[in-house]
Amino acid sequence: MFPPCYRGLGRYTDRVNSTPSRPTTFGQLPPSTWPGERLGLPRTGPHSVGRVGRRIAALAIDWAVAVALTCLIWGYTWLNYDGFVVLMVFVGLQALQLAVFGGSVGHRLLGLRVIALTGGRAGLWRPIVRSVLLGLAVPALVWDSDQRGFHDKIAGTVLIRR
Repeated sequence: MFPPCYRGLGRYTDRVNSTPSRPTTFGQLPPSTWPGERLGLPRTGPHSVGRVGRRIAALAIDWAVAVALTCLIWGYTWLNYDGFVVLMVFVGLQALQLAVFGGSVGHRLLGLRVIALTGGRAGLWRPIVRSVLLGLAVPALVWDSDQRGFHDKIAGTVLIRR
């Protein structure tokens, strides 16, 4: 018979060495069968993950708005402008519009919005982080099975349909 101080030890080691019945981290989850499944979002319709076509179209609209604003303010032409200035304007517009309106001009025109994973508005820091990473382009090119770019994963956001 074990002394009283060792009686619970067996149960503790069983818990430590056993495999959890449910995943404890996102990496342990199996891939989604549809975008947003692991996030509890519907397959289609309102509140489903915004698909690739809408995302790219919204990005093109937002880039065109940034070019137009840059040309208007700094006097560039449509064929001759500074790409770095346009990128800074793009990132600034993204951060401002996401924080204030929950989506950019392109998002709004195509029926999309950005929310925090916890639900509701993205707040202030998430749009800033997301926009800076989007400006780097590489994080936006790396997606998971929920069609969330690396910029969305780091910022804790998801782009959904309205």
